Amino acid sequence: MSTVPDVLTIGRSGVDIYPLQIGVGLEEVASFGKFLGGSPTNVAVAAARMGHSAAVVTGVGDDPFGRFVRQEMARLGVDPRYVVTNHDYNTPVTFCEIFPPDDFPLYFYRSPSAPDLNIRPEDIPEAAVREAKIFWMSVTGLSVEPTRAAHHRAMDLRGRTPLTILDLDYRPMFWASEELAHAEVERMLGLVDIAVGNKEECRIAVGETEPERAADALLERGVEIAIVKQGPRGTLAKTRDQRVVVPVTPVEVCNGLGAGDSFGGALCHALLEGWDLARAVSFASTAGAIVASRLECSTAMATEQEVLDLMAANPASAPKVEVLS
Repeated sequence: MSTVPDVLTIGRSGVDIYPLQIGVGLEEVASFGKFLGGSPTNVAVAAARMGHSAAVVTGVGDDPFGRFVRQEMARLGVDPRYVVTNHDYNTPVTFCEIFPPDDFPLYFYRSPSAPDLNIRPEDIPEAAVREAKIFWMSVTGLSVEPTRAAHHRAMDLRGRTPLTILDLDYRPMFWASEELAHAEVERMLGLVDIAVGNKEECRIAVGETEPERAADALLERGVEIAIVKQGPRGTLAKTRDQRVVVPVTPVEVCNGLGAGDSFGGALCHALLEGWDLARAVSFASTAGAIVASRLECSTAMATEQEVLDLMAANPASAPKVEVLS
């Protein structure tokens, strides 16, 4: 990729080690699959799968898994040029257990730290951050230094450029306290124009779990589009003059862990295509459902046609739109 990417993400990368046996604990699993992982990395893969140029600002260790991350990014269409090699920490791995339909425990091996948490302000690619059509970040990058300073350096460069998206992807194991998480996330909300999160993540961000109040609170903090994922109740999206509710797309769930990243990459695609909010969120929701029906995350990302076909097959999942006075 010789030009600035359409989609630039920043944050976690690593290796997902997923069991090939479903419905048993890790102590009983006999075999595993190895996959590219890390939420912002998966978002970039999902966007690339739909035909966009994509890159990730992240870090890996100087180890075989770090080489795998770079190679697998490139194989899946994501430019690895902004991946920093860290000689102090190993590339992290993440294990999960799979108990469909809704129990998927995660076990992060990132101690005492991880390369992506040690991205520095000087590692930020200035032109790419300024000029990318979409800049996507996860709140995990705000949890510790120096990555917190790196994220704020990126936002200083980005300014109020449209299509700057904050994934409220709150993982308590990365934070010293909920209070710190709330303070850092709220500080960032005033700098982005789109925020995406589930009800628990909204509680951390703005102190609200009821979806309508959470969306309104996000809008009050300055975002232009607030998207609240409600699990089996679907997705709520609000602007100051529109309310969209998207029912879930029914699928047989295999592993729900990649659904949110698929949602994110598909949302990026829809925004880049200039679709209206209702179609964009409906498309993203359906893309998430497709990945939830598959074992892995990065290599499970759907094509645009797969998503459109499933949308057409499920008219009951069409969005409901309300114009707000």
